[in-house]
Amino acid sequence: MTQTCRIVFPLYPGVTQLDFTAPHQVFNRMPGAETVVASVGGADIEGDGLVFTRLAELEAVEGCDVLCVPGGFGTTAAMLDEAYMASVRRLGAEARYVTSVCTGSLILAAAGLLKGRRAACHWAWRDLLTLFDVEVDEGRVCRDGHVITGGGVTAGLDFAFVASSEIFGEDAARRVLLGLEYAPAPPFEGGRPELAPPHILEQVQRAMGAAIDDRRAGALEAARRLRAHTS
Repeated sequence: MTQTCRIVFPLYPGVTQLDFTAPHQVFNRMPGAETVVASVGGADIEGDGLVFTRLAELEAVEGCDVLCVPGGFGTTAAMLDEAYMASVRRLGAEARYVTSVCTGSLILAAAGLLKGRRAACHWAWRDLLTLFDVEVDEGRVCRDGHVITGGGVTAGLDFAFVASSEIFGEDAARRVLLGLEYAPAPPFEGGRPELAPPHILEQVQRAMGAAIDDRRAGALEAARRLRAHTS
């Protein structure tokens, strides 16, 4: 009999939908996986023009084997949402695996779940991890003990297969890999800053300018709150 593995995705307003729908697709096909998508109060969540409804009430989720926190432009507000962070902290403290995609690692860090660990994050925001005593890993997927983190957005698929191989076994992960025909072949390189043409990198960085300043301010406040919480 296959043992159930409960995987919880705690959503928040402004989540990047692919950050959780990609790993959700992978995890949901694993033998014995039980995926739970939740939000504070069970409220509907909008992300990238899509609305996710009939969600579980995050505060009522008793526990999980795997906590998977997605990223998104709503990360800054989520890090400062006391109700949301209390649930992340509670679930992460007891989970067998603490995981994230993209800027979800900033949320885990702000919850005090990554102190002294290495973690991946979206390239534009990963330096903020150091505010929480977290070592930055520039890889697409980073494994540090029971913590598994993915880089930006599309890295969520790579992350999900790394995590699935660990949790459900390599054969199970390979079967889903084949079933989903995951064999990436982008039409051009440039998905990482070191591979992008300089003018493209400059344009993206300029577009992110205001968001970067706002998120740094939010991360500084989250780091202050964490210090107060743990002192």
